[in-house]
Order: sequence, then C-alpha cells, then structure tokens
Amino acid sequence: MAEAQVHRMFFHYSELPWSLRFLYTATLCVLGLGYCFAMIQVYATDAGRDGKPGLSPADIAIAYAGNRTATKLESALSGPMSGMLPSAESGDIVTWVHTGLDKATYESKIKPIIKQRCLACHDGSNPHIPNLSTYEDLSKVAQVDTGMSLTTLVRVAHIHLFGVTFIFFVTGLIFAHAYVRPVWFKCAVVTLPFVAIIMDVGSWYMIKLNTAFAWTVIIGGAVMGLCFATQWIISMYQIWLYKYSPAEHPKSVG
Repeated sequence: MAEAQVHRMFFHYSELPWSLRFLYTATLCVLGLGYCFAMIQVYATDAGRDGKPGLSPADIAIAYAGNRTATKLESALSGPMSGMLPSAESGDIVTWVHTGLDKATYESKIKPIIKQRCLACHDGSNPHIPNLSTYEDLSKVAQVDTGMSLTTLVRVAHIHLFGVTFIFFVTGLIFAHAYVRPVWFKCAVVTLPFVAIIMDVGSWYMIKLNTAFAWTVIIGGAVMGLCFATQWIISMYQIWLYKYSPAEHPKSVG
C-alpha cells in the first residue's frame, strides 16, 4: 500500500482542468516537431564530413576539432555543402586548392562557380557563415581545417545551454504530472537531460584535445533524445488514455 501513495502535491493530468491538458498537448506537439527538425539539422550539417555516408564519431570530431588532413573548404564540400554543387565543380575547387590557390585560375574557373552556387548565402550578409565573395575571403577557408574557434564554441554553447534547459524544464514540468513508478526512474528521466547537456557541451572543448570525446557528444545526445521521447510518450499517453483513480492512490503526508 505504501508504494501506491503519492506526494500530497502531486496532481495527475486527469485532475487538471481541460485547458491545461490541451495546453500541455499543444506544447508537447510543437516541441516534438521542433526536436525532430533539430535532429534532421544535426544530420544534414555534420553527416559526411569524413567523406563517408552517414553520421559517425569522425564527423563529430571534424565538426569541432577540424580535419588536419584537409582544408575547411574541402571539409565543407565533402560534408554539409556536398549537395549544393555538382561533383565535377567540387573537384575543380579541390584541385585549385591543392595546386596552390592560383589567382588566375580563380578568376577564370573558380569565381564563376562560387558566384553561381555559393554567393546566395555566402555573400557576407550573414556574419555567422563564411564570406566567399572575394579571392581573399575564399583563401581564408582554403587553409587547414582547425574546426570551430573558441569564440564560436562559446557562442554556440551558451545558446544550447539556455535552449535545452528551457525545453527540458517545460517537458519535465509536464511530465511531473504523470504517475510513474518507481519514483527514482521518474526523477532520473527528469534530471538526466541536464547532466547530458553539460556532458555534451563540455565535450565540444575536449574534442580539440582528444577526438575520442566525440563519443561523449553522441552519448549525451542519445541520453537527451531518450529522455525526451520517454517524457513525451508517457505524458501524451497519460493525458488522454491512462485511467488514473485518485481514490486508489492515497496521498502521503510528506
């Protein structure tokens, strides 16, 4: 009987007004859709950086620590930008890089490709992506790929820390109304995402010292994904389908 007791402050979804149940449902639907698009964006941005299909630890390591065997331009052309221009044109650019960045070749062969395929985004109007509008700008990204700069890591890290904290605070607050036993499992599902995001973001810096930390990034992301899915599925199920009877679950005094 003791196991069936719930905290005196616990209120199941069925005890809440309809307005809150609809609010929680709408919030979960939008956050779920956003999480799916975020996963697609991660895959589209990082998959193939190592020249192989799919997303691998090597791709994650290159994203943060760079690829010392190739330039930033080559890494982009074989990874996130691989679908933006034909392979023949990518090959021309890579050949130009390997043959010494000849300015005459740039003017006659490379500049028209960049103008047609790249300048719609890389024209310098967005400070967060490389400007490729001139020979000098293109030469900067045709250097050895050292990955994200410290400044970029700090900027991306604070956005992720604030954003993920907000997301899991909202889903955790909704999930708190679910009847789940054992209680330690419920507490773990609520707490682990915050541990995982710290582990994930911290590993971005550590990858520059040891690329094995790419696995920590993957593990942290997997933990967040599993916790999000658990909270989402249980919450949606109990909001609309689970039959909870307050009379069968007396509340504890503490």
